Amino acid sequence: MTIQIESKRYPVEDLAHAIEFCYQQGWTDGLPVVPPTERAVQAMLEAAGLEPRHQVAFITNRQVAVTAEKIAINAVMAGCLPEYMPVVVAAIEGIADPKWGYHGPATSTGGAAVLMIVNGPVAARLKFNSGDNLFGPGWRSNATVGRAVRLVMRNVIGTLPGALDRGTVGHPGKYSYVIAENEAESPWTPLHVERGFTPEQSTVTVMSAEGPHQFYNQLSSTAKGVLTSLCEDMKHHGSTNGQPQYCVVLAGEHMRTIANDGWSKKEIQQFVYENTHNSVAHLKRTERLAGALTAADETTMRPLVPSPQDVLVVAAGGRAGAFSCYIPGWAGGKKSSQSITKLISDRRA
Repeated sequence: MTIQIESKRYPVEDLAHAIEFCYQQGWTDGLPVVPPTERAVQAMLEAAGLEPRHQVAFITNRQVAVTAEKIAINAVMAGCLPEYMPVVVAAIEGIADPKWGYHGPATSTGGAAVLMIVNGPVAARLKFNSGDNLFGPGWRSNATVGRAVRLVMRNVIGTLPGALDRGTVGHPGKYSYVIAENEAESPWTPLHVERGFTPEQSTVTVMSAEGPHQFYNQLSSTAKGVLTSLCEDMKHHGSTNGQPQYCVVLAGEHMRTIANDGWSKKEIQQFVYENTHNSVAHLKRTERLAGALTAADETTMRPLVPSPQDVLVVAAGGRAGAFSCYIPGWAGGKKSSQSITKLISDRRA
């Protein structure tokens, strides 16, 4: 049965006219989009097994219902293949979750992007990159799924740069910010299994995030040495109130060094938590906290995140090179955004 699309149709002369028409309507992220034909949109919906009117999400602060048809249109525009549609749908469900808190990270001057981490069988089947050039260009699934989510935010929810998106500097992850965990080579429990899913299930984790901060350590042959370098970098990044969460992405060489010492993800989380505290005195000296310096400030410590569990550890990145990275979450305190993991309802995953 043919799925009936309800969105408005626009006549165009040819492909070039269609692309320029999308620019004129303000539907692009600055790059050309794929014109969303009825047939292409239908293929997206069929791949996800969704009716056009199905409400995937409701953005409370915007009072906007996000339907499957609108997601499908923007997935086509982003360049997605139909089989990517269930991943996009799950990511939209994630950013609509109250714990993710759409209004804050989407509109803040802090300029957060939507970091997406894909886990489970769908990651390999759809060729999501989890290795070399992890955050770089070259993989259609990574590039277009993240772009589709941003186009939905722009075209459906109304999060337009300079209007409801007030990022002061932003970062390139706002085009697309998608990775997969390297479950095949990882010595650790995958992120989605840590969060209550089975290895056979496929998920996407969404996190409101700054850009990746790379760190380097080629000297140390121990887990403690590598992670000490990481913590030294992280704690000097830390804001006044800390962040709600950090994602630590450990690439091949660092992953093997840490695993060879027998460290689990829980031990990594605990070490990072304990070794990224800042003293109140340091925060005042660097003018990240107001007030006169007191003797007690020297021994009063502030953690970077609320708990060890708020350090998400992901095995991903190239096999060679003594580089890994950490990714700060958006904001802290009462307005903090929590990462959300959603099941990908893929009939083949």
